[in-house]
Amino acid sequence: MTAFSPRTVTRGYGVYRPVLPVTSPRNPDRMVYTGDADGRCEIFTWDRSSGGGRQLTDRPHGTLLCAIDGDEAVWWFDEDRSGSGGWRTQDFDGGPDRPALLDVPCGRPAGLALTERGTVAVGIRGSEAFSVHLGRRGGRGTPVLRTTDSATLCDLAPDGGLLAVTGPAHSARAVTLLTPDGSTAAVLSGTRERTWALGFAPTPPPGPRGASGHTLLLVMRERAGRYHLGVWSPGAGLELLPWCSFDTETTARWYPGPGSARVLLRQDRHGRSRLFTADLERDQLTPVPTPEGSILAASPTADGDVHYIWTDAVTVPRAMSLSGAPLPGQSQWRVPRFGHRRDLWTPGPDGPVHTFVTTPADRPGPYPLVLLVHGGPADHDRDAYDPMVQTLVGSGLAVARVNYRGSTGYGPRWRSAYSEGVGHTQVADLVRVRADLLERGIGRPGAVGLCGTSWGGYLTLLAMGTRPGLWDVGVAVKPLADCATAFRHSTPALQALDTSLFGGTPDEVPGAYAHASPSSYAAAIRSPLLVVAARRDAKCPPEQIEAYLAVLRAGGVPHEVMWLDSGHDGYDGADHLAVIRRSLAFLGGGLPSGPDEAEPPPPPERR
Repeated sequence: MTAFSPRTVTRGYGVYRPVLPVTSPRNPDRMVYTGDADGRCEIFTWDRSSGGGRQLTDRPHGTLLCAIDGDEAVWWFDEDRSGSGGWRTQDFDGGPDRPALLDVPCGRPAGLALTERGTVAVGIRGSEAFSVHLGRRGGRGTPVLRTTDSATLCDLAPDGGLLAVTGPAHSARAVTLLTPDGSTAAVLSGTRERTWALGFAPTPPPGPRGASGHTLLLVMRERAGRYHLGVWSPGAGLELLPWCSFDTETTARWYPGPGSARVLLRQDRHGRSRLFTADLERDQLTPVPTPEGSILAASPTADGDVHYIWTDAVTVPRAMSLSGAPLPGQSQWRVPRFGHRRDLWTPGPDGPVHTFVTTPADRPGPYPLVLLVHGGPADHDRDAYDPMVQTLVGSGLAVARVNYRGSTGYGPRWRSAYSEGVGHTQVADLVRVRADLLERGIGRPGAVGLCGTSWGGYLTLLAMGTRPGLWDVGVAVKPLADCATAFRHSTPALQALDTSLFGGTPDEVPGAYAHASPSSYAAAIRSPLLVVAARRDAKCPPEQIEAYLAVLRAGGVPHEVMWLDSGHDGYDGADHLAVIRRSLAFLGGGLPSGPDEAEPPPPPERR
C-alpha cells in the first residue's frame, strides 16, 4: 500500500529542493522521484539494480507530484498553471500515458491512496467542493464523497474497505472513516484535542492491537501540551500510547510489509529534526541515528531501511539512506558556502524567540541586516540550506530567520500563541529580535530590511505598516495583503483556516480581519517596498493584492510591483531565479552597503 498526501512547496528554488523517491511496493529497486530538468521539477524513474533511469514528464511549467502502484505504474499530477488538473499514469518502462481514473473532475490534488490489490482512491478539491473517487487504474472513478467542508483524503485501507478523510485538526470531523458506498463508519472529533490521521496499517499487526483483526489507523493527538501517537479503529476505539509522546510536532508512518508493527516517526524540534522507530508490539521507542540538521521527508522500506532527505545550513538537500544504499539525487554537489551561522534566543512574553543568524565570514559587524521571514503560519525556519541566505550573506549582509510565535517545532503552546492578535503577535517578535540584533552589534541601525513569501510576505507588509520607522526596505512575495478580500476569493480549506484563526468570517467579525490586514496600515509605510504577486495564485489571490496596491496608490506610497503568470507554488526554476534577482536588486537599493545587482548562486555542479 502507498499513501500520498500533497506537499506544500513554501520556499523551494528548483534544483535546490529534491523530493523523496517513492519505491515500488513489490520491487524496492524501482523508484520514481521528482528531479531537476533544466531548472524545472519533472518526474523521473530509476532502477537501482540496473542503474538506469529516464525522465517521464516534460511539461513547460514543471511537474511535482508522483507515486507508483503495485503494478509498477507511475502516477503523476498533470496540472495547468493555476494548479488544476488530474492524475495520469504510465508504465514504469514506458509507453503511452493515460488518465488514471475516468469521470473524475479536474481540480487541485487533495490526496491519493493506492493499494496492492489495485483499488485506488483520489481526492480532488474543486472551486466549490472536495470529492473522493474510488476505482481501479484506467477504469471509472465512483464518487464516494462530495462536501463543501475543508477536507483531504488521507488513506485507503489495504483491503479497500475503509477510507480515511481528514478535516481541520480542531474540528468535530478531524477524522472520518467511510465505507466504499460513502457511508460514515466512524468519526473522531478534534474539538477538545486536536487530532491528525496518518495512515492505515499495511495489515493488522501481531499482538493485542491486531488480535481482533480490526483495521488500524495511525493517528497523532495533542494532549496536555504534548503530541501522542495512537491507533484507532471503529471496533476497538482510540488507544493513545503513553510511551510514545513528544513535546513538539511529530509525524509518523507505518513500515511497509504484512503484519508490520513498526512505525517511523519524524520530530521537528527547535529548527532541527530527529527520527525514531516505535515498535508497537514491544512498546519501545528507539532513536534512529542521522546527522544533525533537518530531515525534510523520511520513508521506511520493507527491508527495514529508511530513505530520507537531509540538509543543514551549508549542505544542499540530498536523498540518503540508513543502509548507505544509493538513491537518486544522492550525489554530492559543490555549492557556494558563505558565512557563520549561530542560534540566537531573544527573551519574550511567552518564552524565548529562536532565530538562526548567518553573518559574513570575511568582515566584522555590524552588518546591513535582512530578516528573512518564513511562511506558514504553521511552519518554521530550519537548519537547512537556503540559496537566498547564501546569496545575501555572500553579498555582505547578515540574515536572521526568526521562528516567531505561531511557528511549529516549539510545542502546542508556542504554536497557538496569538496574545497580541493575528499577525501583530508575530510582528512583535520580529521587532524584539531586530532590537536584540542591533544591541549585540550584529545589525546596523538604518540598514534593516524585511523579506518574506506567502505568510512571511504578509508579516513583511504588516510590520512595515504598523512599525514604519524600524524598516528601511521590504520585499513581499505572493503575500496575504488584504485579509477580507483574500477570504472571499480563497479556497474552502483556507477559508476554514481563516475562520478558525479570526474566530469567524469577515461578515461575522469584520473588526478582527481589519485589525490583522496589512491594507489597514499600508498608507503609513515610509520605506521602499517591492510586492511580487502571481496572477493564478489561489492561496494569496490577485484580487486582494490589487486591493492592497490601491491603498498604496491612494496614499502616495512609493512601491514597485512584479507580476508572475503562475500559481502560488511554482515548479519552474526560471520564475524563482527571476524573483530572487529582482528581490536582491531591490534590497541592495534600500540597504547601504547591500548587494548591488547581486546574482543568486549558480546551480550546484556535480563533482
